[in-house]
Amino acid sequence: MLRFFTAGESHGKGVVVIIEGLPANLPISTDKIRETMRKRKIGVGSGGRQLVEDDAVDIISGVRFGKTIGSPIALQIVNKDFSNWGEKMSSEPIDEKIIEKLKVVKPRPGHADLVGIQKYNLDDVRNVLERASARETTGRVAAGALFLQFLEYFDIQVASHTLQIGNIINTKPYIFSDIKNVYTTSPETRCIDTDTSDAMKILVQRARTDMNTLGGVVETWAINVPPGLGSHVHWDRKIDGQLAQALMSIQSVKAIEIGTGFNNASQYGTEVHDEIFYSQEESYYRKTNRAGGIEGGITNGMPVIVRAYHKPISTIYKPLHTVNIKTHADEQATVERSDICIVPRGGIVSEAMLAYVLTQNFIEKFGNDDILDITNTYQSYLKRIR
Repeated sequence: MLRFFTAGESHGKGVVVIIEGLPANLPISTDKIRETMRKRKIGVGSGGRQLVEDDAVDIISGVRFGKTIGSPIALQIVNKDFSNWGEKMSSEPIDEKIIEKLKVVKPRPGHADLVGIQKYNLDDVRNVLERASARETTGRVAAGALFLQFLEYFDIQVASHTLQIGNIINTKPYIFSDIKNVYTTSPETRCIDTDTSDAMKILVQRARTDMNTLGGVVETWAINVPPGLGSHVHWDRKIDGQLAQALMSIQSVKAIEIGTGFNNASQYGTEVHDEIFYSQEESYYRKTNRAGGIEGGITNGMPVIVRAYHKPISTIYKPLHTVNIKTHADEQATVERSDICIVPRGGIVSEAMLAYVLTQNFIEKFGNDDILDITNTYQSYLKRIR
């Protein structure tokens, strides 16, 4: 079984990732890891943190001579900003009077701040906000860099693009190659259409000037996904349910759509369901993909298409009303250094989580010990289902 865990606080010493279950003998390119991490750093609406960090990934274990060896893989990303935080993130005991002065007591609406301290019986919001921060996604993206390389080994490609920021929506048509190239053609917004991208940049700059934040929509595709990943037999094995959970877990995501799911709800069945055809050349195929590549909790061979809807970031430089957790007095919320809009950089996080779910289900179906054994099983399966 494939699984991964992250650990670390936003301004702590770093972020650590443990990956268990990747097969042995999978080639791993550190250049591809660096490129994946670079995609997370660049984007319109970014805050000052990206100027501080280089997000270099150090492989601690599980890879030797450029290949996985079957044991757990450990990755580390050092937080360079930790050196600027000193006592605030000390793991050693310090004077209680200093601790009292360092406490954050004004929770931000929309963040984990208040509910986190209520749940864990804490009196310092920093104990929550440091872990709830989107800095944690550096670990997800680092892990995703390995999952993406696993999928590439089987010619499964994953890519994302920005569909919407605020009320600016791309309505121009596109194909997968457009999405695949968007990090090169439109690195700031990751929007495929130039005019729409320009409008998005203007809107983000306006939000920055107004000391506000913006959300939006990221769409992620996976192509060459074989039919048969996931299952209809139990609720927790349905791959669309797993994707929804994985993508919903990304900070600021509040809704997930698969295919044209939102629009399907207002249509007749004859307008929604993807009709099935067959030819000797293509085997079974569909001419439309409103199901987003998944039927009955199982991939059907069409591109898997998911959309993550991000709310505006909770840290606002023109802070909202809150309550001081120590005095219960009316206050303005704490302001932490933050982005204005996470959406352009959120795409690579969606790619990581989609890649994780696909890799997990691929390994479950075709084996997990050795990449050659998995390849043989996979090729036999593809031959059978034709």
